[in-house]
Amino acid sequence: MRSRSNSGVRLDGYGRLVQQTILRHQDAVTGLLPASADHQDAWVRDNVYSILAVWGLGLAYRKNADRDEDKAKAYELEQSVVKLMRGLLQCMMRQVDKVEAFKYSQSTRDCLHAKYNTHTCATVVGDHEWGHLQMDATSLYLLMLAQMTASGLHIIHSLDEVNFIQNLVFYIEAAYKTADFGIWERGDKTNQGITELNASSVGMAKAALEALDELDLFGAKGGPQSVIRVLSDEVQHCQSILHSMLPRASTSKEVDASVLSVISYPAFAVEDSELVEITKQEIITKLQGRYGCCRFLRDGYRTPKEDPRRLYYEPAELKLFENIECEWPLFWAYLMIDGIFSGNMEQVQEYREALEGVLIKGKNGVHLLPELYSVPPDKVDEEYRNPHTVDRIPMGKLPHMWGQSLYILGCLMAEGFLAPGEIDPLNRRFATVPKPDVVVQVCILAETEGIKAILQKEGIDVETVADVYPIRVQPARILSHIYARLGRNKQMCLTGRPYRHMGVLGTSKLYKIRKSIFTFTPQFIDQQQFYLALDNKMIVEMLRTDLSYLCSRWRMTGRPTITFPISHTMLDETSSSVHPTVLAMLQKLQDGYFGGARIQTGKLSEFLTTSCRTHLSFMDPGPEGKVFAKSYRLSSYSFEKLDTEEWLHGLQVAEDEDTYDEVTQYLDHLLQHTTPQSNLPPTTQQGGLSRFRAAVHTTRDLMSLASKAKDLHVQNVGMYVPSRIFQASQQSVKLLSSPHQHDLDGKSHALYAEMNLPRDEDGNVDCKALVDQLRICPTLQEQADILYMLHILKGPEWHTGLDSEPGPTVKELLTELYVRVGETRQWALIRYISGILKKKVEALDEACTDLLSHQKHLTVGLPPEPCEKTISTPIPYEELVRLIDEASEKNLSVSILTQEIMVYLAMYIRTQPALFAEMFRIRIGLIIQVMATELAHSLHCSAGEATENLMNLSPSDMKSLLYHILSGKEFGVERSVRSVDSSLTTAVSICDMEAVGTTRPEHTGLIRLKSEIKQPLSLQSGDTDLKSSLSAGHTELLGKGSFSSMLEDQGSKDSRQGQWQRRRRLDGALNRVPVGFYQKVWKVLQKCHGLSVEGFVLPSSTTREMTPGEMKFAVHVESVLNRVPQPEYRQLLVEAILVLTMLVDVEVHTIGGIIAVEKILHIANDLFYEEQKALGADEHMLERDPSTGICSLLYDSAPSGRFGTMTYLSKSVALYVYDFLPTDGCSMQ
Repeated sequence: MRSRSNSGVRLDGYGRLVQQTILRHQDAVTGLLPASADHQDAWVRDNVYSILAVWGLGLAYRKNADRDEDKAKAYELEQSVVKLMRGLLQCMMRQVDKVEAFKYSQSTRDCLHAKYNTHTCATVVGDHEWGHLQMDATSLYLLMLAQMTASGLHIIHSLDEVNFIQNLVFYIEAAYKTADFGIWERGDKTNQGITELNASSVGMAKAALEALDELDLFGAKGGPQSVIRVLSDEVQHCQSILHSMLPRASTSKEVDASVLSVISYPAFAVEDSELVEITKQEIITKLQGRYGCCRFLRDGYRTPKEDPRRLYYEPAELKLFENIECEWPLFWAYLMIDGIFSGNMEQVQEYREALEGVLIKGKNGVHLLPELYSVPPDKVDEEYRNPHTVDRIPMGKLPHMWGQSLYILGCLMAEGFLAPGEIDPLNRRFATVPKPDVVVQVCILAETEGIKAILQKEGIDVETVADVYPIRVQPARILSHIYARLGRNKQMCLTGRPYRHMGVLGTSKLYKIRKSIFTFTPQFIDQQQFYLALDNKMIVEMLRTDLSYLCSRWRMTGRPTITFPISHTMLDETSSSVHPTVLAMLQKLQDGYFGGARIQTGKLSEFLTTSCRTHLSFMDPGPEGKVFAKSYRLSSYSFEKLDTEEWLHGLQVAEDEDTYDEVTQYLDHLLQHTTPQSNLPPTTQQGGLSRFRAAVHTTRDLMSLASKAKDLHVQNVGMYVPSRIFQASQQSVKLLSSPHQHDLDGKSHALYAEMNLPRDEDGNVDCKALVDQLRICPTLQEQADILYMLHILKGPEWHTGLDSEPGPTVKELLTELYVRVGETRQWALIRYISGILKKKVEALDEACTDLLSHQKHLTVGLPPEPCEKTISTPIPYEELVRLIDEASEKNLSVSILTQEIMVYLAMYIRTQPALFAEMFRIRIGLIIQVMATELAHSLHCSAGEATENLMNLSPSDMKSLLYHILSGKEFGVERSVRSVDSSLTTAVSICDMEAVGTTRPEHTGLIRLKSEIKQPLSLQSGDTDLKSSLSAGHTELLGKGSFSSMLEDQGSKDSRQGQWQRRRRLDGALNRVPVGFYQKVWKVLQKCHGLSVEGFVLPSSTTREMTPGEMKFAVHVESVLNRVPQPEYRQLLVEAILVLTMLVDVEVHTIGGIIAVEKILHIANDLFYEEQKALGADEHMLERDPSTGICSLLYDSAPSGRFGTMTYLSKSVALYVYDFLPTDGCSMQ
């Protein structure tokens, strides 16, 4: 008999260690591991981590087998792993109803449990008795299931189980927007059961999704049915959210050691090696001690100061745990494994020796890793005074099985028994290796032969959609419907994937369904609902965004392929040539470079070999030979009733049909749309104005009357202001000057008389006569006004009886008008009708979620609260729209504009997150205000005109204006006059400064906004009625004071004047603060009792709960500052606080009680006023803002220099806290 080799003997030693510390606790029936002798429940996360050592040891035995018994030992160990993984699968499959519910609700009440009964796989506590929602635990299970399957283990045994795992993929897909309780089961660190978005959960989910994509769960023995599919867009969502969070771990934890599992083994979820290093150093410097690492700052768990009788902490209590947090050796095991994967042998040696120093010898000399080391109760004060000096005592579980397992795994690798690739067969460890450049293939298709001919004239050779047959081209929504069938299982009542929009990564692959190849057009071309796709410049913008996103995020084999159809809407007004913007884009695409991406244009057939292709095997015929099981059938008539968005399940198929045609038929049904009938009379062109139209001037009047007629108490309705007899596109809202309410009751009769609305005998409005008015309306605007009136009086479903009985409904007529207006591109009217019809803004909820998951809070409506409503967690579409309507005070245009801007903000946060640096709350109402102010300033026009121009901006110009406001870049405004519908309208467009043909002024870094006008307009804003409208009190959105004062004397000002006021207004509206501002405020609060802003106090006790780098603290400070409605005033308050923060660096123990920041500002303002007066400034120059009492000139002063705001604020602060300043060596200038 051969003698045992040295390595064999060492392996047997590890075998005994694993047996005594882990395997002897494994339940014989379920295969689960209890947490410890005291805690008999089985936690999902701990079980998966604890079995890793067993799996590693099995692999080591298989590789280093000296004799046959070793192979048997390897098999025995591997089967223990399979038994545990299948035990956990049983636990979760018993909760299949929760998985189904959670896919739609993402609610804590519908989630899988975090722990189960070790002996029965049953649940152990109720849904609400534990912080069960822990996305990282479910994700860790799926990640290790993928890795173990790839290493050759057979864990999944049936197609039902495959379907269940596919649904678990849908369960964790939304991790990037799901606030959970996290790896420590506590949620927010106050331990009060508040969920938050955790980097450790998002990262683990990203890793699991990537690992499972295209993986066959039956291993080498599987076929197409056992393959798991993941939508790459969901992976990329997780990736971008993770990047935006790190090195911060969550809102309440500025750093958390659990992130080690995300940046290194097992997840390797971060692709940016620099970010990995920064995060690792942050953890080591802030959390490492002499016995391991703390979990996070101010973690009270098992510390002597924790009250064991209650679960939660009082907020101010958290300060007690500072410097005495327990230290966990577990994290050294992570760092040791990290060293092996990164090839840093010094790190491996350092942490292995450190771990050996904290191990405890148990019975038979077995080395055990304790859960944590705590400060002895009698040494707490000493540790407070000198952190990391006191000897600590081991507490908690012994051994801590999760830590023990990682320690053993690390040792096996360090001693060469295992190579990194063996426990990472899916090669996740190469995440940070640079990827090759991506070439995006773009195939341009013409919708018709006519368009093909027009393109050929321009020298662009394309195929039509018909030419590319047998490849089929479909819109993106069809792909969403197809994916909704994935993972369905009748027996377990699983419905498959919830219907969600397809991202650009999903539509850039080619799909094989049965015998056909399908390609899908990008989501943004789907013009079904929202009006953004009516604007060709916007389509080009969206394509540019998608291309740059593809370039940076494409990770799959094969190249991405975008199919871009040119439709008749992309032609110019004459329909004889391509829209110039689209043409310029097509030419750039052919040059091979567009939007920062390398492009290859060509025919679809040429791209078949180089494209990324996926076979959707779940669309193949099922066992009965039919795709669609009986349980999912709908009778054919239901297709007419259901919107394509809503119906997700199968369809009626004749029994004798060929199964191949079934797919085609299914897709045809999805695409079926009844073409709307034309019912609306054309607008009359004659000049004779009807009695009715001459009297009704604006939609606003109609609205107020209609409200009155129905006794609806709509806010802000009474502004019947005579305006020009006819204005091309009346506005239903004014964005500048002061909201002002008329007393309606006294005037209502007079109003009715003036309005000359047609009446019946009882004196009520005669709706039939209104319908007759439709026939003689000269403009689309008027038709919209009448239809809106009918909409309010009779409701959308009222049959108008136009041309026939019962005639089309109001809603049908409005829809038709919308299409007609869409063709003329009258944007104000398009937005207005969109608002009446409550058109669904595509992807609004996704846009909102995108912004929130980048840790931004949103507010809609205008300050102050309660009109301004804050959104801090993702909410369903209907609720979101309701909230926006409420905040817009039922104002249609503001409501639709808010939704539009939310979509643009989401586009920017995806592509240019740097624009949002140091902003935690995005206030959309204020942004709209500032947009109107900027237009008023640039066009030298009145408030009313600015509002009208804003509403008339095309979507691409609106997005461009938003960009210039976010980035602070200069922009120019061009005005042009065009004839639409027999009336003149002025169109305004936004362009970069270079494009306006002016020379860019020398950049001093200070001049950020200086606008020029290309053509001084002949249509001067000299209309007296509009001037009077400022004082007459339209419903306008901007508070008077500083906003409208800026508009006066515009002509006499030189171009440099007003720029600092504008910059402060922008920064104030965007909540921008200097870098490190919140950390400095934290330090100030440590030295006083609190800061008071306009009567709202920020108490110093907040520092007892929150740490300086905590996002929760920044949001808290911001919410106090946001009580100030005027943006520029708020910004001066920020500057005042900044001066205060400079004091903190001086050796001062305290700077007083509660410091009133606005008082400091007013002292500075008085100093400024006196000094300017002494220098001979007249009263007109020193005019004060009526709402705040601050000199307008101070708003417009640069921060530095002799008359800079900082000079006066510094003097003011010195005067205010004079008593607390040190006497020696501090003299006032």
